[in-house]
Amino acid sequence: MRRKSMPPREPQLYRPHAQRPIRAKAHVLEHDEDIHAHSHAWGQVTFSIGGAVRINTERATYLLPPSRAVWIPPHIEHAVTAVERADLRSLYLHQSDQCQGPGLPIEQAQAWKECRVIEVTPLLRELVLQLATDPNAAHQDALAEEAPTAREQCIISLVQDELQRARSLRLGVDLPQDKRLRRLCEVMLLEPQRHADLDAWAAEVGASTRTLSRLFRQELDSSYAQWRQQVLLARALTLAARKQPMNLIAAELGYASASAFSAMVTRTVGMPPSRFFAEA
Repeated sequence: MRRKSMPPREPQLYRPHAQRPIRAKAHVLEHDEDIHAHSHAWGQVTFSIGGAVRINTERATYLLPPSRAVWIPPHIEHAVTAVERADLRSLYLHQSDQCQGPGLPIEQAQAWKECRVIEVTPLLRELVLQLATDPNAAHQDALAEEAPTAREQCIISLVQDELQRARSLRLGVDLPQDKRLRRLCEVMLLEPQRHADLDAWAAEVGASTRTLSRLFRQELDSSYAQWRQQVLLARALTLAARKQPMNLIAAELGYASASAFSAMVTRTVGMPPSRFFAEA
């Protein structure tokens, strides 16, 4: 399938500033559309109201169902790929020398210096939906750097508070810098079920198992099996977002039984899939 790649839609129209530290942007991506790699001078939180998307950075990829969001610090290059038709919301967050992340003092914002996946609570979702996303109004406000209305200020304060409270989830899949391993990992992300063991992948790409195993350790500080578990978990989130039953998810990912798949999820994220996928 040929995909359509496009630049981000005029992000400068939504530039946040000290008077209005959070702006919201809406964008529908069709299942075959991508957004070019780009970066901003401000922070960004992106999630999908419906559908799943994949956010790619230089060092990791994040596959997000509607109940998860990714935080992207300023100046981090990122690209967006629609896994299925996705109704996206992006929050642009003003960053200053005094405050970083969602309005936190520098000394309290250490966790917000890197990309991270966070949980989207029902309250956070509804608050974001109340923020204006009209680009024309946003552009006029950005030019004048006007203060928000009292209602919008209350919503912004609540959004900041919800983001500060949001539970962090280890859902990113690390990507290597080595070009050989990077190409292989990109193929694995697209077809994680193609081969279960590293020997089969090594035979396909014409490398030794020992060499690939060494690269996984050097580049990702992980074994192939551990890295593949993260890929399968990301894929499972997409299937769960489509309301697939657990036994079908397990079968599609190559597990002999739903119980074997459940054991992997519990071991990886510290909770059973019934809870982990509840809002996916």
